[in-house]
Amino acid sequence: MGIQTAMDRITEAPTIVQALQAADDVAFEAGRDPGVRTLRVLSAALVGSDDIAAIAAVHALAEMNDEAAGALLVTLLDDDRPFIVEHAAWALGRRPARASAIAPLISQVISGGFTGMLAQHTLEKWSAGSGELLAVALLSATTGEVGNDARIRLTETLGLVRHPLTTAPLCTLAGDTSAPATVREAAIAALGQRADAEVIAHLEDLVAEGGLIGDLARLALIDADPPRTRTSADDAGGDGGLTVAQLFLHADIDPALSASGAGDNGGIATLLVRLGDALVADGSVVDRVLTLSRGTVAQAGPDLLQMAGGERGHLYGHVPLTSIPASSATAWHLRVTVRRGIRRLLRAAGRIDVLHLRMADVGSLAAADVARELGIPTVFTVAPDPHSVIASLERSGRLSREDFGEVDCTEHFWFRSHLVQSLAASAAHSVFFPRPELERDMRALIGIDLTSHPERHTVVAEGVDLAIVDDALSRAVAVAAGTPPEGAFAELAGLVAGLSPARRDLPLLITVGRMHRIKGMAALVEAWAGSDLSARANLLVVGGDLADPSSDERQQLDLIDGAVPAAERAERGLIIAGHRSNDIAAAWLAAARFGIPGTIAPGGAYVCASVKEEFGLAILEAMATGLVVVAPDSGGPATYVNDGDTGFLTDTADPAALVAAIGRALDAAADGDPRRAERSRTLVAERFTIQGMAATLTPMYLNVTRHEAELRRTAELLT
Repeated sequence: MGIQTAMDRITEAPTIVQALQAADDVAFEAGRDPGVRTLRVLSAALVGSDDIAAIAAVHALAEMNDEAAGALLVTLLDDDRPFIVEHAAWALGRRPARASAIAPLISQVISGGFTGMLAQHTLEKWSAGSGELLAVALLSATTGEVGNDARIRLTETLGLVRHPLTTAPLCTLAGDTSAPATVREAAIAALGQRADAEVIAHLEDLVAEGGLIGDLARLALIDADPPRTRTSADDAGGDGGLTVAQLFLHADIDPALSASGAGDNGGIATLLVRLGDALVADGSVVDRVLTLSRGTVAQAGPDLLQMAGGERGHLYGHVPLTSIPASSATAWHLRVTVRRGIRRLLRAAGRIDVLHLRMADVGSLAAADVARELGIPTVFTVAPDPHSVIASLERSGRLSREDFGEVDCTEHFWFRSHLVQSLAASAAHSVFFPRPELERDMRALIGIDLTSHPERHTVVAEGVDLAIVDDALSRAVAVAAGTPPEGAFAELAGLVAGLSPARRDLPLLITVGRMHRIKGMAALVEAWAGSDLSARANLLVVGGDLADPSSDERQQLDLIDGAVPAAERAERGLIIAGHRSNDIAAAWLAAARFGIPGTIAPGGAYVCASVKEEFGLAILEAMATGLVVVAPDSGGPATYVNDGDTGFLTDTADPAALVAAIGRALDAAADGDPRRAERSRTLVAERFTIQGMAATLTPMYLNVTRHEAELRRTAELLT
């Protein structure tokens, strides 16, 4: 179509999402016709006011086999706009190494953050062909006056350069007891990627040092053990059912779900625990599920022993992080550490048949690298994230082409969008959440055609554990009939008793989830407090780490305090309860429906005020409880909420619409019609149980495994 036509498609695209999709055509045309005019068109876009066109031009320069284009791309590392610098550091990784770019990229590594991660990634790619040049430059940088954090990043980057020049300096740093411990730790981890006898002996000496240094050296020795390549003989001689690995890095996942609702420990953490249990329930097809999440170095050793021991069932492995990031958005710099931890766990586990990835985050980025290295097929659950968020922000006027670059520096929309596309393209099979217009949305938001190779796509509804819900319901009915409340019910009664006496015996609005702006917790409080809803019902917000809030949680808490100051909560009927375990949350949902005599009136409702909700496990749990729900009118909820009956769908970004929907939900709940509750319950029981989800995924995992085994056999016949 020509470079100008391709660029026009970006500038004339009616939405930001469509402009992002059009950027690939600009890159293609630049690679196809790397001439003078192409360079002029891209240069003009770089100085224009359309941030999306400017970023597209940066990436198009990387596709041009042209010296002038390469030189221009290097100059962008010194651009005044941080978002241009970030994308230039990323784009350079698709070109051969350029000596003039090495020093600026090392400077970005020293500065750290997301841009530092991209710069490090580019240098790692270049190390295969320019190892000596990079080794000299990095060693020179480490002798300069830089802070401790920067020295850690430089040491880690030095470890990615597998040139002989880097081994001795890393050994020296690892053994230097006068060096900062964190720098030594980075050097020790890097030595695990080198398997020569001198390094092994050095690591064995460090093991004897004990403490954290000894533990890290022991892990590095495990890393240094050469990997074994899987062959078709492993398929034929398998000793049981499938082994499925699943990953969500940004949660403290344990069988008890003790941290559910804190930080990033949202619905997916609950889902992975319940799903893993359901997959191995009978062991006939899947007899081992490995659920991987973040953890500590102290947990790593026992985890590896358990993984390597051949134990069946649902096992938990922790990727050791010496520092836990506040949120997934601030964890990108951990790419190398996370990759090493995931590789170590998967290798220890032996045969991994399928690795299921679900998020466009640093965990999936690192895990995809490991899967390629070890030959493990991946399944990827594709969600239009961040695409849906971009579309929502643009509709509300909070995001435009003119400020996209500034916002992208924080949200990394461009990178995450491309990561979704990359993970989907490399997956052996893709999974999708149900949506009212799934084929249309996937094509419009992500550019995936579900009608092409439909055998590689499966629509899977998430599910809830009805046993937890049923137990909560039976106890709630007993309490409503006069049995003194105990456990979770007594705790909730105590929280409501702390409100003003005039607020007691009102119905309860309840919302459960992470305290994050995407989940709309503060928006819900503002809508409730600023309307007559506050006179009709109390509001219970379940989620968030109140004792040690993350930056996202702190932002939401500050907004909540702006709407209802903490000193006024009791008088106005607001309860901010913080995170609770899944079974406690289920009990509180049941209490909202049936009430607690003298404390909570029956006829409450559940409210999800999320900006976007791909599926909505908490909504389904509320429906299984029989509560009337309020949910977003886009995404997954629209496929199962019967608007006007079992719940009310609304534009949650519109405060007036949200208030109106909640009012209708309270009206509907007030009649106490058990038939509505039964319709909700029946829907969940028939379509959205965790057992049903496992039953859909199991044959898909089996088919992926069989197909990969056939590919291995074919490849071996040809070699």
